[in-house]
Amino acid sequence: MKNNTLTKFLLSICLFFVAATSHAENLIMTRTKQSFPEAMLKLQETIHEAGYKVSRVQRIDIGLTSSGFATDKYRIVFFSTEEEINLMSKQYPHLVPYMPWKIAIFAEEQDTLLVTSNPMSFSNKNFPGADEHLSRWKTDIEKIFDILRKSE
Repeated sequence: MKNNTLTKFLLSICLFFVAATSHAENLIMTRTKQSFPEAMLKLQETIHEAGYKVSRVQRIDIGLTSSGFATDKYRIVFFSTEEEINLMSKQYPHLVPYMPWKIAIFAEEQDTLLVTSNPMSFSNKNFPGADEHLSRWKTDIEKIFDILRKSE
């Protein structure tokens, strides 16, 4: 009986790690030692240097503080290019709800974290031509995050 319980426990642990790994592939994350204001400024500069336009910055802290959380350092940065939005809406309408791309940026103690969806997680075998764009966006986001991670 103990072996059966142990087997079930170990199987549960294995399934947990498999599930956690598959979900982690859908996110791109990085941490920087910069303060939140410095990281926020560097993020917007780096997005611009990568050829994108920041379309808006949305404060999320209002909802968090009304729920009892104490933070004023949580934003979502929306970015893309007008050309991409137009192209995607015509050729790949299934991607329109995810455009423009979004990066969540928030303070965690002395560090700042950035997280976004992996564009390749939106790949769809019915629209194979979109993968070229998704792959480029993934590469661009990884470069942006790499710059922020190395900035101090």
